Amino acid sequence: MHDLVKAGQLNEAYVMWANAMAQRVDPLADDDLTRTIWNRIVESAEQYNEPGIFTSLHGFEWSSVPGGSNLHRVVMFRDDADKVEGLVPFSNYDSSDPEDLWNWMQSYEDDTGGKVLAIPHNGNLSNGLMFDDVRVNGESIDIDYAERRARWEPVYETTQIKGDGETHPMLSPNDEFADYYTWDRGNFGFELKTPDMLPKEYAREALARGLAIEAEIGANPFRFGLIGSTDSHTSLATKREDNFFGKVTVTEPGTGAERYEEFMVNPIVGDEAIIQHYETLASGLAAVWARENTRDAIWDAFQRKEVYATTGTRMAVRVFAGWDFEEDEVHRPDFAAEGYGRGVPMGADLFAGPEGTAPTFMIRALRDPDGANLDRIQMVKGWVGDDGEPMTKVFDVSWSGDRAPDANGKLPPAGSTVVGADFTNTIGSAVLGGYWVDPEFDPAQRAYYYVRVLEIPTPSWLAYDKAFYGNIDLPEDAVMVQQERAYTSPIWYAPAG
Repeated sequence: MHDLVKAGQLNEAYVMWANAMAQRVDPLADDDLTRTIWNRIVESAEQYNEPGIFTSLHGFEWSSVPGGSNLHRVVMFRDDADKVEGLVPFSNYDSSDPEDLWNWMQSYEDDTGGKVLAIPHNGNLSNGLMFDDVRVNGESIDIDYAERRARWEPVYETTQIKGDGETHPMLSPNDEFADYYTWDRGNFGFELKTPDMLPKEYAREALARGLAIEAEIGANPFRFGLIGSTDSHTSLATKREDNFFGKVTVTEPGTGAERYEEFMVNPIVGDEAIIQHYETLASGLAAVWARENTRDAIWDAFQRKEVYATTGTRMAVRVFAGWDFEEDEVHRPDFAAEGYGRGVPMGADLFAGPEGTAPTFMIRALRDPDGANLDRIQMVKGWVGDDGEPMTKVFDVSWSGDRAPDANGKLPPAGSTVVGADFTNTIGSAVLGGYWVDPEFDPAQRAYYYVRVLEIPTPSWLAYDKAFYGNIDLPEDAVMVQQERAYTSPIWYAPAG
C-alpha cells in the first residue's frame, strides 16, 4: 500500500485498503502505531481548543461496512486529553457490529469516568441495515437493545455530501420536497437497492417506525435528534455552494473532469449502481443550541438532542412545544425564556397535557446572513396508525409573500430568481415566525414533530462551477438549482401512562 501511494497510484491504494477493511483484515495492524497517531490528533485538538471562542472535540470515525453497507458512526467525547490520550480507538477491524462499539464505549466510561456518544452516518447507503427490524447479529430487537441504542446514539446525521437522508419520494409521495439529492441505487457498490430497503434508511420513516416498535416492546431504538455534517475528506470547511471543494482532494476545484466524473460509488455490480461526484451535496452543518461554546456545553446539547441539521446554510431555527402558547407569543422578545419556562425545546419529550387540549408550537427561523431568504416553515408529524403501521404527514405552518394554499391544501412555489449562478432576495422573507396547533391530535396516540424550513431556490455548486470555468460538460440530470433547508430534532409526545 505504501509503494502504491509513493507511485502515485492513489486509487489502487485505496481499493487495497477498502477491500482489506471489508474483510476486516487490517493492513496496518499495529496498536503502537495507532496510539501514536491518535495522540498526535489529541494534541492538535488540545492546542486549538479555546473555551468560549473555538471548541475542538475529541473523536474518531468507526467505519463499519458489512457487505459494503454503510453503518459508519462518529464517536465524540465530552472529555479533555487527560481521559482520551493513549486510547486505541475501536475499529471496524475489531467488529462491524454497533453493539460491540457500545460495549467499548461503556468500558471507556467505566474506566475513565468520562462521557462519550456515537452519531450514525447517513443511512441511504446502508441498504436497509441502518434502521433494520433486526440487529446486525440477526437477533430481534428487544428492550435492552432499544434502550442501549437510544442511550449511546442520541443523534443521527441526516444530511451530508453523500445524499440527503430526511426522506425519499417513494416513502413520502405527497411531499413535493422529498426528492432532494436522493441516492438510492445501492450501498458502496456491492449490492443494488431494492424498494423494501428504503423504509429502513431514511430519518422520517425511521422515527415513525421507532414509535411502532415502542408500542410493541415498550422502548424506542430510533429516538434520535438530527444533525448535518460534510463528511468531506479535505480538512476544509467548504460547504457553501459558491465555495465547494468536494469530497476528496481529487475533486477540488480546477482538477478537470475528475471534479464531476470521479466515482463516489463504484460500478462493482453494474453501471446502474454508479454515483459520481457531480451528484454530491455541498452539505451540511450540525447546529447546536448551547449556553456556552465549550466542550461540555456542546456535548451536553448533543446528548439532550437540542440540535438541528442544515444542508449547508447557516439558518437559525428554534422551536418550542407546550400546551398554552398563544399565536402572538412567537414575536415576544422573551420568546426563548417563555419557551423553556412553559414548554420544551427540540429534542425533548412533551407529556400529556390538560384534557381537551392539543400541543401548541412556537417556531422562529432566521435566514443565513450571507444566504437566501426563506420560503416556508413546515411541521413534519409522525405517528402510529390504528393498524400499527407508521404514518407521516407534512403541514405548511407559515410562508413568505401573499400565497395561499390551493383547493388540495398545497402551497404554491415561492418562485425563483435564479439566473445561472446569480439570484436575488427579492422574494422570500428574511425572518419567519410560525404558530401551529396540531389539527389532528389524538391524546392517546404517540407522535413526533419536527420542523423543516426551506429557503428560496438558489444556484447549486455546479452552477457556480459552470459560471467560473465556462463550458463544463455535465449530465442532463445535474442539479443546477436547489433549495437549502434545515431539519430540527423532533419533539416526542407521549400519552398519559
